[in-house]
Amino acid sequence: MPIKIPNGLPAAQTLAGENIFVMDETRAVTQDIRPLQILVLNLMPTKIETETQLSRLLGNTPLQVELEFLHTSSHESKNTAKEHLFKFYQVFDQVKDRNFDGMVVTGAPVEQMPFEDVEYWPELCEIMEWSKTHVYSTFHICWGAQAGLYYHYGIRKYDLPEKLFGVFPHVVERRSSMLMRGFDDTFMVPHSRHTTIRREEVESCGKLKILASSPQAGIYALSTEGGRQIFITGHSEYDAGTLQKEYLRDKNAGLPIHVPENYFPDDDDTQPPRVTWRSHANLLYQNWLNQHMAQDAAARLMERLRREEIAPRMERQTAGTDGKALFTIHMRNDKIDLSARHVP
Repeated sequence: MPIKIPNGLPAAQTLAGENIFVMDETRAVTQDIRPLQILVLNLMPTKIETETQLSRLLGNTPLQVELEFLHTSSHESKNTAKEHLFKFYQVFDQVKDRNFDGMVVTGAPVEQMPFEDVEYWPELCEIMEWSKTHVYSTFHICWGAQAGLYYHYGIRKYDLPEKLFGVFPHVVERRSSMLMRGFDDTFMVPHSRHTTIRREEVESCGKLKILASSPQAGIYALSTEGGRQIFITGHSEYDAGTLQKEYLRDKNAGLPIHVPENYFPDDDDTQPPRVTWRSHANLLYQNWLNQHMAQDAAARLMERLRREEIAPRMERQTAGTDGKALFTIHMRNDKIDLSARHVP
C-alpha cells in the first residue's frame, strides 16, 4: 500500500526510485481508504534527510499511511529553508485539536545540554503532554527518547566517557513484545550519541518494559504496557552513509572521533560501509504500525461508533423504507460520516 506525503516533498523522488509506492495529496483524495495518520515531530537540523529516512520505513509496509510533519515554532531552523517549512510543515497550534494514530519524535543534536536549557523545551513538553490524550502510540528516537523518558518518568541521561559511535549487536529481552515480533536472536542497530540512560532507573520506574538491549550500547528499546509510548535509543532509520557523513565531518574538522565500530570493512574508512541493520529497521516500523496501531484501529473505531450512537443514525436513514440499506462509513480528518444506499 502507498504512503501519502505532502505534494512536492523531496523524499518522493528518492522513494519512487527505491520502488516504494508514494501517493501525493492530490491522488489521495480519490481514495476511499482510512489511512493510519502519523505525525512526525522533526527536531533534526537535516530535516529533508530525516523526512526521507522515516518516509522510507513507514511507507514500506502493507498499510496505507498518511504522513504529516511538525516543527517547533519556538526555534528557528538554520539548516532548512523557511520555504520548505512553510510548504511541508505545521506548528503545534495547527494540529492540537486533532487526534493521530501515531507520532514520531525524532532525535536532536542537543543531547549534551540540560533538557531545560534547550530553547524549545517548554514547547516540546506541551506536545508530549498533549500526545498522551491525542496520539494512540508515540515513537521516540534517540534524544527524543531521552527527552520523553525524562519528561514522563523523570529518568535522567548521563554523559558517556566517549561517544558511542557505530553499529552494535543487540538481543531481545522481552520476546512477548509485539514490537519485537520476528526479530533474530541478534540484530544490529546504529548508534551515535554522547549520553545514555541507566538500567537501574528504568527498572525502578515500574512503568516501563525493557524490550531489547546491547552489551556495548545499553538499553535500546523500551515501552509502556500496550505500547502507547515507545522509546528507541538508537537510529534504526539511518541510511547506509549517515554514520560515514558524521565521521568525515568530525574528522575533517579536527574533532576527536574514532572510526564507527562494525561499519567499515576492516575499519577502513576508504571502503564503502556495510549495511547490517536494514531488515530489522523495516521490521521494527512494520511491527509498530501493524501491531500497535492497525490491529487496534478497528477496535477503536467500533468503540467510537458505539459511543457516537451510529446505530440510531442508521435507523433514521432507513425510516420509511423496508429497512434494507448498504451503509458506508467514511472517516476524514477525524470526523465520521455515514452514507446509505437503499437496497431493493
